[in-house]
Amino acid sequence: MDNNKYNRRSIRLKNYDYSSPGAYFITIVTNNRQYLFGEIVNNEMILNEYGEIANKYWYEIPKHYTNTQLDEYVIMPNHIHGIIFIVGAIHELPLQQNEFPQLIQRRKMLLPKIIGRFKMNAAKQINQIRQNHGIPVWQRNYYEHIIRNDNELNKIREYIINNPLTWQTDENYV
Repeated sequence: MDNNKYNRRSIRLKNYDYSSPGAYFITIVTNNRQYLFGEIVNNEMILNEYGEIANKYWYEIPKHYTNTQLDEYVIMPNHIHGIIFIVGAIHELPLQQNEFPQLIQRRKMLLPKIIGRFKMNAAKQINQIRQNHGIPVWQRNYYEHIIRNDNELNKIREYIINNPLTWQTDENYV
């Protein structure tokens, strides 16, 4: 058994509350960077059936997490870039600091819950169509960046919008 499999270092910012209001830049990559969602034609992303599934579940995020808003996003052949805003607080009763510490920690994990639900539902539907139950659709984890100001937000929006135009030089282009 691989003991390191369960002792991997987290890429999340230590002690950061990922339920905090703010803007988050997300990148989710397909397993082995497989081209799964369509292709770039004349600098425009053309979604295939699997890309449409990913698009559907991305749009549904605010339906399941009412304190979220979606901003710019793009589905590329083998990854997704998007901006998610968490707005407002999670309405739960306060806990004493020493009472149920595992619940306090879980409350800090809204963003991972959002991404986990998205990945799970999209993968389930894609694998039903592919008839490949249990075959990973996504790489483990995802990349996130906490957007700290309007200038950064605007640069990331521009990056997302231009991603199909720069596909040939993208690090995910293989």
